[in-house]
Amino acid sequence: MIIGVPKEIKNNENRVALTPAGVSEMKKNGHTVYVQATAGLGSGFSDEEYATAGAVVLATIEEVYAIAEMIIKVKEPIASEYDLIKKDQLLFTYFHFASSEPLTHAMIEKGAVCLAYETVEKTDRSLPLLVPMSEVAGRMAIQQGAKYLEKPLKGRGILLGGVPGVPPAKVLILGGGIVGTQAAKMAAGLGAQVTIMDLSLPRLRYLDDIMPANVSTQMSNHYNIVKAITDADLIVGAVLIPGAKAPHLITRDMLKLMRPGTVVVDVAVDQGGCIETCTPTTHENPTFIIDDIVHYCVANMPGAVPYTSTLALTNATLPYAVQLANKGWEKACAENEELKKGLNVANGKILYKGVAEAWNLPFNEEIVSAKA
Repeated sequence: MIIGVPKEIKNNENRVALTPAGVSEMKKNGHTVYVQATAGLGSGFSDEEYATAGAVVLATIEEVYAIAEMIIKVKEPIASEYDLIKKDQLLFTYFHFASSEPLTHAMIEKGAVCLAYETVEKTDRSLPLLVPMSEVAGRMAIQQGAKYLEKPLKGRGILLGGVPGVPPAKVLILGGGIVGTQAAKMAAGLGAQVTIMDLSLPRLRYLDDIMPANVSTQMSNHYNIVKAITDADLIVGAVLIPGAKAPHLITRDMLKLMRPGTVVVDVAVDQGGCIETCTPTTHENPTFIIDDIVHYCVANMPGAVPYTSTLALTNATLPYAVQLANKGWEKACAENEELKKGLNVANGKILYKGVAEAWNLPFNEEIVSAKA
């Protein structure tokens, strides 16, 4: 198969979808890899390293899209890439269709085969290609939240861990999945007083067992959230419904219950956000203020630490990418239920229920053949 790796062009996105080691693995399996020039520089990989590993380095993104049967990316295509995508071309990347109606319609109209990292799912319902970036984002949520609590950045002016004689900050984490767990570990390690909420009692029991003494667990419901936000200093939105929009657990009206300078970090923003007032921001302009509440809503948080993120992501994606290249997407998805669940769009049809429901579009349960 002919594989293309374009350079990411989303604002301040420095990750790359395939490392030189990944190129070498693809070559070993008999595939041809084309990499756009400087695609790996942001993550610390030179064009020379790619060439040495066996890739052909092309000058432009247009050349990569034109020649490739499968495009491997990190983030969803942006508007300037739509016209580069060919009918029946396989795109393997994060899509988050439920948060972007224009992207959804564009991929349907192009007739692309869209296999989304975020909905590849194991039998135990874990999301193997979302986990590594969720781990990074969860830890970064606390790192960024702690920074924006500083007064010069319009926060409350509180040190997350406090000092002797001065109490630490209170951190509220909504969601006890991978993001929430990593955020809680990070916040607890810095000495904050942490509350983590979730709907699952078994999950809360598990978290209660593994977390240090400065982390408490609580059932997530409207009453408890309203009570907790009144004295929280940092709130992390870590809710995930795979492939679907996140529910709004904090509404605009609830902001007035918070203290001025409270910081909210909505990691769920790429799925619509679990805080109503959150809209996607970039690393260039990461925050905005509504009702004296600092909102940090960067949709590609791991892009700020591209070396760590690229290695963590490609460790997880490469085995699946090799399967897709070796077998073609139809056979690979027919034989591997995990990959099949990653199929969101094919041949102009939506194959993932959460995406169809998000935009009130028809849902097709069966794989749609490219030859249909």
